[in-house]
Amino acid sequence: MASSTVSFIIIIIITTVLLPSLSSQLSDLFPSNNPPPFLGKHSHPIKQPNHHQQYRYETRYFSQPLDHFSFLDLPRFRQRYLINTEHWVGPSRSGPIFLYCGNEGDIEWFAVNTGFVWDIAPRFGAMILFPEHRYYGDSMPFGSKEEAYRNATTLSYLTAEQVLADFAVLITDLKKNLSAEGCPVVLFGGSYGGMLAAWMRLKYPHVAVGALASSAPILQFEDIVPPETFYNIVSNSFKRESSSCFDTIKNSWNALRSEGQKEDGLKQLSKTFHLCRELTSVQGLSDWLDSAYSYLAMVNYPYPSNFLMPLPGHPIREVCKRIDGSPAGSSILERIFNGVSVYYNYTGEVDCFQLDDDPHGMDGWNWQACTEMVMPMSSDQNTSMFPAYDWDYSAFREGCQRDFQVTPRPRWITTEFGGHDIEHVLKSFGSNIIFSNGLLDPWSGGSVLKNISETIIALITKEGAHHIDLRASSTEDPDWLVEQRATEIKLIQGWIYNYSKKMKATFEI
Repeated sequence: MASSTVSFIIIIIITTVLLPSLSSQLSDLFPSNNPPPFLGKHSHPIKQPNHHQQYRYETRYFSQPLDHFSFLDLPRFRQRYLINTEHWVGPSRSGPIFLYCGNEGDIEWFAVNTGFVWDIAPRFGAMILFPEHRYYGDSMPFGSKEEAYRNATTLSYLTAEQVLADFAVLITDLKKNLSAEGCPVVLFGGSYGGMLAAWMRLKYPHVAVGALASSAPILQFEDIVPPETFYNIVSNSFKRESSSCFDTIKNSWNALRSEGQKEDGLKQLSKTFHLCRELTSVQGLSDWLDSAYSYLAMVNYPYPSNFLMPLPGHPIREVCKRIDGSPAGSSILERIFNGVSVYYNYTGEVDCFQLDDDPHGMDGWNWQACTEMVMPMSSDQNTSMFPAYDWDYSAFREGCQRDFQVTPRPRWITTEFGGHDIEHVLKSFGSNIIFSNGLLDPWSGGSVLKNISETIIALITKEGAHHIDLRASSTEDPDWLVEQRATEIKLIQGWIYNYSKKMKATFEI
């Protein structure tokens, strides 16, 4: 879950694989409560001085209510936001405001990974605004992450509804202070941030004139899309590069489990995969591999990138070359290590790997996944390269009760924002939303993939990956990406033009 979002990035991005009901012997290879792979695990600032020089912004803080939906005298918290006004033509000319809906991570990471917004702001004379998602980055209620994440009581204000209210209150207050009430707001978001952008347009149509929701899986919820969709798309991305690569990965889970059961198996696995510490179970290694394959599918861009990790163009192709081209006599697990090293160590600078070396964690997203962001997932033995397992809500619920002392509400999000019969809902109540998706992105299966109306548009690219359209333009961009962004710009221009026309007509009356 991001770029963006970034993440979300972030996003992000991220991310819900849960305890499988398996008939096979691989049931111990998947955890009972593992959130879906959005980008939150990576959604923290990355040292990229060139980006910080390119994207200049001022960091500000806004005093937000802890709870927008009660009248209790609760403490407020400082919400961080990034703002750039160097190209803004101001309220006298109704200069638009481009607001990126921050997702599950540090907002600076999403800001430097959402180049599309920065690229087009000058031609629109737009202000750029990146508000941070509560409970992430520096925007911590109760004064610190330790206090905010203390228990279910303090985490209870971490919901999508509260976040959208944060954005609405912030932009309304900012426009009032700048005498810019007549300036149109355009929303942007990628991954979970894209979901927030779409939902905000539906929830607060008077606040924003339109939304670009990139790689936004608003349909990845109960009884809407098949739960095996995500892992089928990941698997197909590998299979299309090499059927032997696909088969090697599919067979590796048995080899992993078998090796782990040997007397010195965990020690040998730690050596084979160059781990900094000896494994205590196979589970951590299996999660590490699962994450690599999922993220590789998400960022399978046609050019080199440094979004999650430094990667070559078409990284899955490179992974499969390493797996298929391993020296003669290499074991299946040695081949797997050669392949995933493309993701975890393409630069060759890492001497050993920490399976739990993410200091930023996924606690916030774990909470969201255990409350309202319940995304059922499964793996089909006939179509997936992952071990077969079924979605087991009971095991998922038990894990959430154990970890957070809460019971998930699988249908709350679709009750709040819609999702079932989405075509009817959007056609009847929505307008001015772009759902952009690349079909290589495993999250595309949970998004809107067809035009709903003249103003609810789906832009689909066959070779696109996770919110690639939100990334900065480059001389390496393929023609289809250039064309996609041109279409998005034209649609956004239309939203702003129509808004200005209506405002003028109202004023003349």
